Amino acid sequence: MAQMISDRRDVDFVLHEQMQVEQLTQCSRFRDFNRNTVDMIVTEARNLAIKEILPTNVLGDQEGCRLESGQVHVPQSFHRAFKLYCDGEWITTIDDPEVGGQGMPVTIAMAAGEYFNGANCAFCMYPALCHGAGKLVELFGTAAQQALYLKKMYTGQWGGSMLLTEPQAGSDVGALTTSAVKNADGTYQISGSKIFITGGDQDLTENIIHPVLARIDGAPAGTKGVSLFLVPKIWVNDDGSLGKPNDVVCTGIEHKLGIRGSSTCSLTLGGNGQCRGVLLGEENKGMRAMFHMMNEARLGVGMQGFAMGSAAYLHALDYARQRTQGRHLAQMADARAPSVPIIEHPDVRRQLLHMKAYVDGMRSFIYYVGLCFDRAGIAETDSDKDRWQGLVEVLTPVVKAYCTDRAFEICTQAVQVFGGYGYICDFPVEQLLRDCKITSIYEGTNGIQAMDLLGRKLGMKQGQYFMALLGEIKQTAAAARNTADLEKMAAAVDKAADQLGQTAMGLGQAAMTAQALDAFALAHPFLDVTGDVVMAWMHLWRAQVAASALAAGAKKKDQPFYQGVLRTAEYMIDILLPATMGKMKAIGAIPKSIMAMSEKGFGGK
Repeated sequence: MAQMISDRRDVDFVLHEQMQVEQLTQCSRFRDFNRNTVDMIVTEARNLAIKEILPTNVLGDQEGCRLESGQVHVPQSFHRAFKLYCDGEWITTIDDPEVGGQGMPVTIAMAAGEYFNGANCAFCMYPALCHGAGKLVELFGTAAQQALYLKKMYTGQWGGSMLLTEPQAGSDVGALTTSAVKNADGTYQISGSKIFITGGDQDLTENIIHPVLARIDGAPAGTKGVSLFLVPKIWVNDDGSLGKPNDVVCTGIEHKLGIRGSSTCSLTLGGNGQCRGVLLGEENKGMRAMFHMMNEARLGVGMQGFAMGSAAYLHALDYARQRTQGRHLAQMADARAPSVPIIEHPDVRRQLLHMKAYVDGMRSFIYYVGLCFDRAGIAETDSDKDRWQGLVEVLTPVVKAYCTDRAFEICTQAVQVFGGYGYICDFPVEQLLRDCKITSIYEGTNGIQAMDLLGRKLGMKQGQYFMALLGEIKQTAAAARNTADLEKMAAAVDKAADQLGQTAMGLGQAAMTAQALDAFALAHPFLDVTGDVVMAWMHLWRAQVAASALAAGAKKKDQPFYQGVLRTAEYMIDILLPATMGKMKAIGAIPKSIMAMSEKGFGGK
């Protein structure tokens, strides 16, 4: 089953040949992460994913979560896997050793995360929330709060969550009504209801520390008046011991299309007037703090979608190699010709190459964003740090939205390759399709990500960050022009980068005029074409590395892999990128049909 999660050969290619992560060891912070260490980390993650986490995927889907007497019980098989995950210190791969972390480069942690999420996305939500909530304590907590909570959250002894969404507010966090009233002892009385809370209750950990967004009485309306609080499921005494249960009650769990092993809870805070919390950070600065967790989560969701797409593609590839059906197209007239594996049929091969193009491109894209994090963290000058951080800012909504949209399409195509068998529960692609869908919805819908790209990220620092992205793409294109047989692809990517810049400028300017509504109606198509051009860039970069390896006399066993990299790049750039050019031309015209459509014009009555 190992190959059903991720392609280890391509993982190694991206880490070592494309991203050249060993260069990070030149910095003292990462000096211990040489190639042998990196390979060992990926191997250990792969083994844990395959041997312990993957077997829980179907079991977790079948068993689901259940709420009994106010306590949520997760699938039984999750308990052993969670303990092993925590024992391996996988929760804090990228964190500073001073707070119990491994100090690992983000790029390498991405590779481990690919295996874990491809094995069981629903399971991975629980340790991810331990980390995300713990990171808030690390960054914004007082010394006393860090001493009380951090170690136990980072080791998985205590869980975490993220309490944002409310029934009447949805994605409009500023419309929340959960209130906080200060007590005489400095704590706060919290009162309100939250819905769609991942990991809001579970029986994996002895306690859960809930970061809760609430409004202190008298605070300004909207997001400017939102504060962040730590609300333990069980109160934590000053000496670190557990006190009495807090007034946090799980009133129900959702029965979902997918990720059924992940508990999605409705919580009532202070139903009996006894819910206490402590302020985390400054009053009315809760959204600024929570964005740290949300940005981490959005990158993680992009990884989730991609990892499930990778697994679905590999299942489809394996099936296509084994499933025999129909004669070869060149022998259709020969009734005696034997049936062939369906991978021999042109349309199936097209589907597989289409999936591979996006899977391989997304792997490079996501690892690249990890590398940007690492480069920003070790930058020696403020300008260098700002450049790498700027790329992270621009690419975060693209990773979240583009990768999850494409991943769902890959899962759909995987079902198609399986045919009728893909639609039944006997084969894994049916579950992957269901599980993957949520990734385009939670942590900010993909429409919200598109608005973030157009409304915020595009204009950051007077557009310099987006221009830096285009500069990176054009730099790769310029280098590829000097590589034999890549000149045509390099020219196409260079032209696409120029047109993306023109499209961005035109749409960005329109967004600040009377055409704003028409512009924002095109935000999602704009994010899509941005992702398409990034995919073409990644494949050109990959092709340059592969062509250089072949020219240098690659080993015979590696030649098919490198040739596959070249063919996949040709498919992305020669077949898919021209359609993107047409999309950019359409966006640039800023058509008015979307907003001109009246509400009654949609019909339905």
